[in-house]
Formats: sequence, C-alpha cells, structure tokens
Amino acid sequence: MSGTRTVGLLLLLWGGACLRLPGAAQGALVIPGPDGGAEEARHSARLLQKRSTQPVRAEVLSVKVDCAVTSRFAHTVMTSTALNKANVSQEIFFEVELPKTAFITNFSMEIDGQVYVGEVKEKETAKKQYEKAVSSGQTAGLVKASGRKMETFSVSVNIAAESNVTFVLTHEELLQRKLGQYEILTRVKPKQLVQEFQIVANIYEPQGIAYVETHATFLSNELLPLVEKTVTEKKAHIAFSPSLDQQRKCPGCDGTLIDGDFVIMYDVKRTSSLGDIQIVNGYFVHFFAPPGLSRVPTNVVFVIDRSGSMSGNKMHQTREAMVAILQDLKEDDYFAIVPFDDEIIWWKETLTKATKENVTEATEYVKGLYASGGTNINGALLKGVNMLLTDRAEKRIPERSINMILLLTDGMPNHGETDPKRIQENMASANAGNMTLFSLGFGNDVDYSFLNVLSQKNKGLARRIFEGSDATLQLKGFYEEVSSPLLSEVDLRYPDNAVDLLTSNHFSQLFNGSEIVVAGRLADNNLDNFLVEVVGQGFEDNFQVQGKSAALDWATTYPDEKYIFGDFTERLWAYLTIQQLLEKRKSGSSDEKVNATAKALDMSLRYSFVTPLTSMVVTKPETEKGPDSPLIADKLTEEERQQAERNSRYHHRQTFPSYNAPIPSSNVPVPSYNAPAPPSYFVDGDPHFMIELPNKDDALCFNINDKPGTIFTLVKDTKSGILVNGQIIGDKQIPADGKIYTYFWRFGIIHRNLGVKMEVSTNGISVFQDDSRLKLRWSNTTSIKGDGMDILLTKDRSLTVTLKDSVKFVILLHKVWKKHPYHRDYLGFYTLDTHLLSPSVHGLLGQFYHGIEYTVSNLRPGEVPEKPDATMHVKGRELNVTRGWQRDFRSDVKNGENVPCWFIHRNGTGLIDGEASDYIVSGLFKTA
Repeated sequence: MSGTRTVGLLLLLWGGACLRLPGAAQGALVIPGPDGGAEEARHSARLLQKRSTQPVRAEVLSVKVDCAVTSRFAHTVMTSTALNKANVSQEIFFEVELPKTAFITNFSMEIDGQVYVGEVKEKETAKKQYEKAVSSGQTAGLVKASGRKMETFSVSVNIAAESNVTFVLTHEELLQRKLGQYEILTRVKPKQLVQEFQIVANIYEPQGIAYVETHATFLSNELLPLVEKTVTEKKAHIAFSPSLDQQRKCPGCDGTLIDGDFVIMYDVKRTSSLGDIQIVNGYFVHFFAPPGLSRVPTNVVFVIDRSGSMSGNKMHQTREAMVAILQDLKEDDYFAIVPFDDEIIWWKETLTKATKENVTEATEYVKGLYASGGTNINGALLKGVNMLLTDRAEKRIPERSINMILLLTDGMPNHGETDPKRIQENMASANAGNMTLFSLGFGNDVDYSFLNVLSQKNKGLARRIFEGSDATLQLKGFYEEVSSPLLSEVDLRYPDNAVDLLTSNHFSQLFNGSEIVVAGRLADNNLDNFLVEVVGQGFEDNFQVQGKSAALDWATTYPDEKYIFGDFTERLWAYLTIQQLLEKRKSGSSDEKVNATAKALDMSLRYSFVTPLTSMVVTKPETEKGPDSPLIADKLTEEERQQAERNSRYHHRQTFPSYNAPIPSSNVPVPSYNAPAPPSYFVDGDPHFMIELPNKDDALCFNINDKPGTIFTLVKDTKSGILVNGQIIGDKQIPADGKIYTYFWRFGIIHRNLGVKMEVSTNGISVFQDDSRLKLRWSNTTSIKGDGMDILLTKDRSLTVTLKDSVKFVILLHKVWKKHPYHRDYLGFYTLDTHLLSPSVHGLLGQFYHGIEYTVSNLRPGEVPEKPDATMHVKGRELNVTRGWQRDFRSDVKNGENVPCWFIHRNGTGLIDGEASDYIVSGLFKTA
C-alpha cells in the first residue's frame, strides 16, 4: 500500500422518533467504532422508528468529494447537504473516514444560512471546554474513533422542520510512495441513493505523470464507463458521478450500488538522479527517488517471538509469513533466524547465504516453530546484534551490504531484562548505529510505544500488525517495503546561507519504490546560491550528485488552471515538520522532547492542523432542547488508538444483556477515556472457572467436578514462590435430583519469598508471617498494611490481599441461610493483577495468566436454542463448545452479573493442560 488517502461519507437521517429519546441523549453526538458506525444508536433508532407513526421524510441532496493533489500534497474537501422534509425536527448525522496520517484543517456546518466553523485549539484547552459543557448538562461529543488505516469523524445536528444542513470537512496529507506508487483511496458508503453524487480528483505533478490507474470494489460493467479519466503530461483528472438511476441496485429499487472503495494509483516520471526540487513562495520541497540504482544486498536477522502468548493463530500466521518471506530473499542476501521465548535459540550460529538449498532448509525449520514460555526480548535482540557484528568483523558477509534486524513480538518483555528503557539503552549501545531495527508489534496487547522508541533509537521504525485473517499479508507486505535497499546513509545537503527551517535531511536507507522528501524555507531569494548535493552509499560505489534548481513558473506549467492553493510548499513543509517533531517527542532526550512538543504545538495552531496536540472545537447550534454545545475532534496517536480499541472491546462486553448469552459482535462502540480492563481469572460457584479476555471481547469457562474434600492447585509459580490451593466441599446432603454440587470453602496461600502463609476458609482467616500469627473474622472490617503484604477485609463480603511484587487477589464470601436444607457457605477466588508472575506460572487458573489463543468457527444450533454450539481451535485441538454464561460476583456478591462465555465440556478437557486430576494435591499447602 502506498500513501493512503481514505475518505468515506455516510449520512443517516432519522425521523421524529429521535425526539422521543431520553433527555440526556437528545442531540447527542453518536460516534462510530473502528469497524463500524454508531451501530448501537442506529439499532435503537430503527426500533423507535418501527413504533412511530411519523414517516421519515429526509433526503440527501448531495455528496461530493473533491481531492486536489499538488506535488504529492493532497487537499481534500468533502461536502454533503441534506434536507429535512418532515414537519418536525430531526437528528442528522455526518460521518466520514479519513487516513490516519491526514490532519483535519477545517470543519463547518451551514444551517439556515448560519455557518458554524471549527477552531483548532490546544488539546487541554479544548478538553476543559468539553468538560465544562458536560458538567453544565450540555450535550457534547468527543470524536476519537479509529480503525486500522483510517479514523472516523462523526457529528450529529438537530435540524428544524423543512430545513437543510451542509457539512464541509477539509483535511490535508503528504502522500507517501510505497512499492512504486502513490494511492488515493476514497471509501464511499452513502447507504442510500443520493441526488447528486460526485468524486473528483485533480492531480498536478510538474515532474510529469508516468501513469494513472483507477478501480473500485463496487464497479459493475454498467458503472465502469462512468469513470472519466483524462491524463496529460503533467495533469490527471478523474471523475465519477453516477446519476440517481445509475446508483440503483435494480430498476425501481431503493438500494444503492455505491458501497466500497474507489482507488486511484499513480506515479511520476523520474529522469534526474538529483531528484525533483520545487520552489514556491519562498519554500522549497525536494523529492528524491533516483532511477536506475542497483539493489544493495541485505543481511537480515529475523528475531521471532515464540512465547506462550503467540500460540494458536498468531504463531500459525507467523510461520506462513516467514515461509513466504524466505522465498522472496535474493541469492546475494544473508539471513539468520532467532526464535525466542524465555530462552534464546537460533537456527544456525552465523548468517547463511540465501541459496535455494538454504532457503528450503530454513523453510522446514520455520514450519516447526511452536509457542511456549516467556518473552526475553532483550536477550534475543542482543543475540541478533552479536551475530551481525561478528559476521561483519570476520568478513563472512559482503562489505557493501546493509545490516538489519526484523523483530516480531506480541507482548511485553517478562524474562531476562524486563525494563523497557534498559532494553532500549542496551540495544542502542550494542548496535552503535551499525544496523537498522524494524519492530513489528503483533496484536493489540503489544507495547507499541516501547517498540516505536526501540526502533527509532536504532535507525528503524515500528509498525502494528493487526490480528485478522490478513495478518500474514501484513507481515509479508512490510518486508517487501524494506527488503530492497538502494542506498544507505543518505544525506541531502543545501547551502547553509541559502536555507533555514530544514526538515530532516539524513536518512538511513532509501528503499526501492519509496521516496525521500525534504522541505525548508529559503533564507533569501538568490536562487543562484541554491546548489544541492546528495550523497549516499550504493551497491558498488558511493553515490554523489550535485545540481541547481530554479523556481517553477506555475502559470506557464498550468496556464488554464487556477492554482488550487499557492502556499502548498509551505503547508507541506509544516506538515512534514510537525510529523517529525511528534516522533522526536517520543525518542529524544528530556529537553528534546519538551522542545519538540512546544514547537509541534505552536505549528499545529499556526497552520490549523488537528494533531495529537490539538483539537478542533465546533460549537453546535442552539436548539429548543438546550444551549450551544461543543463538538471536539481529536487526533489519536497509535498508542491512544491501541488503548481505545481495548476500551471499546471491553465496553462492548459490558453492554451484553444479562438475560442471554450473545455471540461476540464485530460492531464495536465508541472508545472512551476509561482505562482498559485487564483480563480476569476467577473461580466461583459450583465451581465455575472463568477466563475473561477483554482484548478478545470474549470469555472462556469450564467446571471441575470431583468428590468433596478434593484439593486442587489453582496457581503455582515456583520461580516467585507463589502457591494457591483450594479445597472443595459438597452440599449438606444429596438433593432430590441426585447430583452432587461442590464449592470451594478453603484456600491455602503461600508466598515463600515473603515468608507468608494464609489459610482462608468460610470460618475465618489465619495469616502466618515469620513467627507471627494473625487471626481475622469475617464479621469484622479491617485494613492491615504489612511488610510486603496488604490486607483489606470487608465484613461478611470480601478479603483483598496484595502481595508485594507478585499478585493481587480477592476472595469473596458467599453466606447461605444456615437452615438451608442443602447448601453451605462457600468462597470465590478472583485474581486481579498477575502480570508480575513468571512465565512458568501454572495451575488451573495460573496457566492462563499469560493469555490463550483460540479461534471459534462453525456456529450451529445446540441442545438449548439460546445456547448455540461451535467448534473451538485451541492448542492444536478441535473442541465442541457451547455458548453459555457464568456469573461474576465482584460487583454484586448476592446475585452476580452474567458474563457470556464459551463453555468447554468434560472438566475443561482440551483447554487445560492435561486432565483435571493432574491438579489434585494431598494437602492445602502441598505441591503434590
């Protein structure tokens, strides 16, 4: 994929039924999630509309997308007009998807001749305005939804009867060249027939246009001729404007064909080895991608995480990607494979030439990789560095070749050196600028910020690999981008007295199909002094070229065009500078971070860019329901996107109704500012084991049935000295149905490193530490802070225990009526914080503390209609599972909260390691 331009439009027009929503929701901004748009709100509206006798009378008059690209800098204006034809006011929604790399520069609404224009403000100032509006009862919205390649802007506004509204959104972006082309991707989803629908793109490239191609996912044979394409030497015009009838799925029906992606791909002509320099209004931009260069051989070490969290589909997709990548190696490349978990292993001690025989052997090795253990990122990276440095010193690899490490991981380091900052320092020190590190973060739990800084400090970059069916293609696609270097250590030099305010002009590599872009301001208008020099290291010789450039006469180049915006070089320079400052504020020193943040904020405000440091505030019009209220549009960083995705998945689980057990949905609601929920592991009831996985928006559960008095190991971590055993108890007598129900009534807990032993039963709590003993009664409320251990006892309800640097858990007391003919008091055990336990932690609960990978398919009717069956693929097995629910009693110890889960039958066989009987021990504090 090249520098992606993504635009989408969606107008939803709701009828008068919206006026019947509760007051807090009236006029509320409904924001779509990463994979869909405001689905819950739409569903509610549809239900309301079914009950309403008021017909919906609203019409989308026009949807227009106007994109002008001048020298790779894209300026896109999206305009949409809707008319409320009803005799009551209605809520109208405007929703658009734009590229993550684009900056919103303007948004406005025109309602009854009154224009409401957005204003870019410092983010904290905007947030205070938002919070003030919320606290005073006004409706306000935060636009923060984000997806894989795009983010969503959405706003709703209440429109009076027989009135219309026009929305205008503008954003700008520097297109990036990848794999030999630029790409403009317009996502169009109007959801209904539109009177006037139009996509127009004008491309102005003074360097000359090499080719232009267009296609769309929704283009039929009937629609294909409607795409107009006119290409001259330095300009391209593309237009798509189907009529109302041409949009219809069938004659006379209301469904629309327009639903998908409209794609434009192009490249420019390249004849000069110096590149192309354009000077406009005192600013210059230099595009450098010289033709005819030979590829430089690469020496690459693939450092592959094979820890337990990579098990299942992640490991499968990694193997598939590595097989494909190995086939793409060139025979003059050298490579090594370093898989790691808590131990560091390798395929061969030195790098190997990528001959056909060696690639075949490596392919078989990769196919045998499996996942288990912890995550020693530090050791694996240092092994890769040592291999490259040693082979370079001993001349086993070509002198003119480029060293790189490609790290693939899905988690945080939890073995060996685990401090991210120390790992970053260790890697930078060992590398000493001799190689490039590319980090691929697999999935949503990876610490992307850590990987990003780690790569930046080692001349590389990080990229997230999203979990999904196309993860293999993502991995392979990234390697294709970086596997063909043409130059290394590239410097673009300009006379010191001729330019200032220069963007970054040193680059570690230039890859085939990519482009280097440098921009700056001219110190004076004496272009005779503007001598440009580019130097770098090529395959056979050093690269060096010099030349002069003159200002382009735009009036001569485009005599019949009114130039779209004459300051494009200045805005391109500002865009590029802000992007680089935002990166520097992550990886620089403390002073550099402060200065970079201040400069990026100042420039974002000066050029009205919505960046991670600013927000756009739009005051929505006053209505009969309330005063003016603000909309705030934010720009997310990759880390904020990642957290928002976690939040949205957790929030979605919380919205499941308690009376049934729904299947996980792909419709994800809007992310919020709340912290992401960690996974939960607990056992409660008779006894029900539950593994909640918010990052998967899902949960797994199983029961363990055995005779009363049996003691099970729940958690065992020999490295940190943690042991938790639990003993079950049966009912007072066998009930009429003859089934024996068992519950945990006693837990034995040991922390050998702290010298702590605890016995918790339904009768009371005993704590032993060193030579002291403490007895507590459930009838008391008390808080104790000790050396390495904190205890909080809530009367007749719960015991919260925090053991220093290891684990935090809660034990709930379930009290039963003393005269109950069958049941007894029992306990529930909930682990709240487990991330400090070692990778070797095990037990019926402990084995899941570092995650579990699985997929569910073949959904089918079960024995009970509301509990469907499915096939689960986990640990190399296929299990028949049933959708059900279990209860979480943390918030309501009496009734509990129903949590949907996939139920694994037969005492968890196939999900747990071994059999349930393997976890039986002889005593409450025994390990066997």
